[in-house]
Amino acid sequence: MTLELLKGNEAIAEAAVRAGVEAYFGYPITPQTELLEYMARRLPELKRIFLQAESEVAAINMVYGAACTGTRVMTSSSSPGMSLMMEGMSYIAGSEVPCVVVDIMRGGPGLGNIAPSQGDYFQMVKGGGHGDYHPIVLAPATVQEAIDLTYQAFELAEKYRTIVVILADGNIGQMMEPAVLPPMLPVRSRRPHWALTGTSGRAKNLISSIHLNPEDEEDFNCRLQARLAEIGLHEVRYQEYQTDDADIIVVGFGTAGRVAQTAVKQARLQGLKAGLLRPISLYPFPEERLAELALQAQGFLVVEMNAGQMVEDVRRAVAGRVPVGFYGRMGGMVPMPDDILTRIHAASQLASQGNGRRRSTLELHREIRYDRASC
Repeated sequence: MTLELLKGNEAIAEAAVRAGVEAYFGYPITPQTELLEYMARRLPELKRIFLQAESEVAAINMVYGAACTGTRVMTSSSSPGMSLMMEGMSYIAGSEVPCVVVDIMRGGPGLGNIAPSQGDYFQMVKGGGHGDYHPIVLAPATVQEAIDLTYQAFELAEKYRTIVVILADGNIGQMMEPAVLPPMLPVRSRRPHWALTGTSGRAKNLISSIHLNPEDEEDFNCRLQARLAEIGLHEVRYQEYQTDDADIIVVGFGTAGRVAQTAVKQARLQGLKAGLLRPISLYPFPEERLAELALQAQGFLVVEMNAGQMVEDVRRAVAGRVPVGFYGRMGGMVPMPDDILTRIHAASQLASQGNGRRRSTLELHREIRYDRASC
């Protein structure tokens, strides 16, 4: 395998090509446009399908149609574009067809800016549209990880007949790093049994998200919940760094988690027993491991590039056992290691003030808000 210097967006696109993607539909929006541009050149070379849609709404519905035929299909966008795709994603989930969606996040709300952010956590992790469902959400922290997760995403989508989201901030899409590309897989010659491929020689298939009878709708939703439970058992992904003896556990995903690891290294050099848990799967979330760490740690510090979104899931997992602090930057600002290190010291001091006393719900709420970043 050859190490190459690759840009995040283009590396994700090539990983999808090598995973056997057959069709891509999308609409340009910074900071993910290079992904679309790469597909515009690469897929026609391979006699596969590329189409720039007239909007994000059109793109996700083209993905929906292709997914119904069993085609290995994907789209990509950035935060405002993803907002426009939400209805289509809900229809895809309601029809139980697989696809891959790449979201290279930017600042918001509204049109925002093109700087890196992690403000789409709620939008993607908590559903991605109306209804009781969740896509699998994977958050890379390096270009290599973005390649590997994209390559795996199609298999996961087809295994569970679900949406898989690659959720990365603009840093991951725009940075260049040495990485290794996976081998080229052949495009599949056979379609799954449920796909809409014509009725010649078999009974017709029907794909629909409509269940007008409430009992039928509930039965369908129960089936979805059973599948989500299976995903939760088998697809949790995270990375730990020096958590074995850590008193303060830092939790961050993507770029924030990557920067936080540097701060944890610095904290160790200063004698603080800090460790890092970096969630890679944001859904399913590594809540069981966090609950285990809460039995050993004196406190947690959640670092995000938003006003505090994943921190709510960390709080739920920790369940009030120890204080959970938060440090976030917004609007495309990236937290720096020295700033995180300062908050690690503050979290350590805050934890030591408790002297083992179990805190009230109000105290815990105040603690989690003790530092709202740059405001």
